[in-house]
Amino acid sequence: MTGFDEKLRQVSRFPLLAKAIDIFQMNVGKRCNLQCRHCHVQATPAHRELMSAETFSACAKIIENNSFSTVDITGGAPEMNPHLDEFLQGIARKGRRTIVRSNLVILVEKSYRKFIDIYEKNGIEIIASLPDPRREKTDRQRGDGFFQSFIDIVHELNLRGYGREGSGLVLNLVHNPVGAYLPASQPALESEYRRRMSAEQQAFFNHLFCITNMPIGRFLTYLNQSGNLTEYWQTLENAFNPGTVENLMCRNTISIDWTGALFDCDFNQVLELPVNHGLPAHVSGFDLDSLQQRLIRTGDHCYGCTAGLGSSCQGELAASE
Repeated sequence: MTGFDEKLRQVSRFPLLAKAIDIFQMNVGKRCNLQCRHCHVQATPAHRELMSAETFSACAKIIENNSFSTVDITGGAPEMNPHLDEFLQGIARKGRRTIVRSNLVILVEKSYRKFIDIYEKNGIEIIASLPDPRREKTDRQRGDGFFQSFIDIVHELNLRGYGREGSGLVLNLVHNPVGAYLPASQPALESEYRRRMSAEQQAFFNHLFCITNMPIGRFLTYLNQSGNLTEYWQTLENAFNPGTVENLMCRNTISIDWTGALFDCDFNQVLELPVNHGLPAHVSGFDLDSLQQRLIRTGDHCYGCTAGLGSSCQGELAASE
């Protein structure tokens, strides 16, 4: 296997440099009500790692003092952090585009139903992972009953205006392949999801994003146990597309973990690869000028973002031919 850095050299794109910081992404904890097979964070209900009120406050000050276009909140299940409610309402008052990545089924639980109101009131954009628009395939990965609970919450969100054209309330879905292969065409999958969900479930959403499963965390364990690891690495390398490099999410994003440490992306968080080269590596020393000109820490896992039409938290990176 050719190392990723060497691959970048071959296409005259090494070293990889940041272009700006438009997206301020916060992983607010590893606790989750689910334990999904593909989860690179390896989130579980047993995790106790949650962002503190002090770190939320430090992040809020950074956001207030800088012109990031987007605040992107992920987990775990972000709703399980007890400080999320206050943070969201504070950010919303400043008119900043804010995304929460939710599994949605947590909103079925009485303790977390309040977030439906919070999201609607504050115009929070929701991104939710749905492995497949068919009940049997989704429940096979997430567990019996997941699909119906997911659809029930989508129905509630649709009644509030989410997923409806002209409402200003955005509900986007995410597709991750359920096995050791790359996702199909994003436009084709979006069309299939839209057709099936509207016709079979009377459920509606705005857009579908396709994200390639990264060979780290729990998905790496699955690849090892299923004997697919070597073949999957080869698939990623063979599908390397230099046309994706310009738009890699690490180039316009800074990622903060639950402790306040700074990373180039959520995947580097899992691999414990913080920003380097003498840069401040914690929100307490945040320095926009140096961070938005930083050298990105890369590794072979980066093949996951550059395979095919590319992969990011906002879906494909390169235009289809």
